[in-house]
Order: sequence, then structure tokens, then C-alpha cells
Amino acid sequence: MAGALVIIPARMQATRLPGKPLADIHGVPMIVHVWRRAVESGVGRVVVATDSEEIRTRVLDAGGEAVMTRADHQSGSDRAFEALGLVDPGGQHDVVINMQGDLPTLEPRLVRACAEPLAAGGPDIATLACEIKDAEERTNPNVVKVVGSPIAPGRLRALYFTRATAPYGDGPLYHHIGMYAYRREALERFVSLPPSALETREKLEQLRALEHGLRIDVRLVDTVPLGVDTPADLDRARRELAPG
Repeated sequence: MAGALVIIPARMQATRLPGKPLADIHGVPMIVHVWRRAVESGVGRVVVATDSEEIRTRVLDAGGEAVMTRADHQSGSDRAFEALGLVDPGGQHDVVINMQGDLPTLEPRLVRACAEPLAAGGPDIATLACEIKDAEERTNPNVVKVVGSPIAPGRLRALYFTRATAPYGDGPLYHHIGMYAYRREALERFVSLPPSALETREKLEQLRALEHGLRIDVRLVDTVPLGVDTPADLDRARRELAPG
């Protein structure tokens, strides 16, 4: 999947952790840590998409690439699509990976794993999930579950995403990881679609894709990356990234 384009949307308006992308982790802003993890994956070009001049400057100072986007985007997917048009208007990249900007401890191999289902053809979109081992997560509505049909070892075809405990009965449940690899035309179609009924009800953007017939395949992995949403999460990230 060399030649893919990784876009990392980043904005300053997080409510639980204001200024999150610039949170200091051992002298380096969090967004720069995330950019480094994406570069280390080796999948291709990495661009931070932001509406903050300060974020852009810090990424550029670290040697990265960043582009300014509008401030009125409703989602990271919308911001990623605008950035795609700005940095690759000629369509050189046909796979776009939308990577969250709050994953400073992400293992780079997960970025590669996310793109793998697109390499063999078939799906319009690919994403990640990990089997739930913690019983509390099975009923936690903040842990999004993916319901899918196995189509190959370590791979599902997504049928639904939900905050409920699903599917019913014996067997594994899977914790969805919010990173997406899009075929370029699929991202363009996705952002052109209106919010769907189930998306609005579950508050899960990816349901819009399924409701409009886009195919999403899921690569199963063995770990869930730490998403930094609270001061406690930031403290944990600092411990995990402590030098030495």
C-alpha cells in the first residue's frame, strides 16, 4: 500500500481536553507524536489537516507537512476530503487513510493493517477492530462494536456498527477502532451523502456508508490504541512514551 496518503485531521475545539493536539508529551506536541507514528508506518505521504495556524506551525517546525482547512467542518472525514483536494488535486493517491489526531502511542503497524483490505480489491472502505476481552466493555456504550461476517482469517465484512451489546449469543464481540482507509472515490461519495437515519440515532458516522451501500471490510488486530480524550488519558500517554 505504498503510495497511500495519510491525512490526520486536527482541531483545537475538543471539549474534554481543550487544545488537545498541542498537549505537551515530553516536550513534543501530541499531534507531532501522531504524525511520527504515521510516518513510521511507511504507507506513504502524511499530511496534517487543520484549521489552526498554531498546529500547522508546530507540525512544519517538526519537519512535517500540514495544510490549512476550513473551520466549519462537521467531521474529520469532511476535513480530510478538503485536504485531499488541496494537497493532491491531480489524483495521484487513490487510497486515503483518515487517522485520528489523538493516538500518540499508536503502533505504526496498525496503519498498515488498516489499508491491507483495499490492496486485494473488494471493499470501498477498510477499518480495524479488536476482540473485546474486558467484560465491562461489552456493555459500555462508549465502546463501539462492529458486527460482521467472517470472510477470511482475521477479516470481517461489516454489517453494522453499534453502541449496544451485539451480536447476541455466544461468541466474540469486536471493539471498533476509528481509523479508516478509503478508496478515493469512496471518500468523495461518502462526504457528499446526507446524514443517515441510523447514523443520527447511533451517532456513528460510518453507518452512513453502510446505509448507502458502501462496503466496509474490517481487519482484526490484537490491540486497541490509546485515544487521548481526558487528562487521565494524557497522563497515561506520557507514561507510555517516557524516554528510557
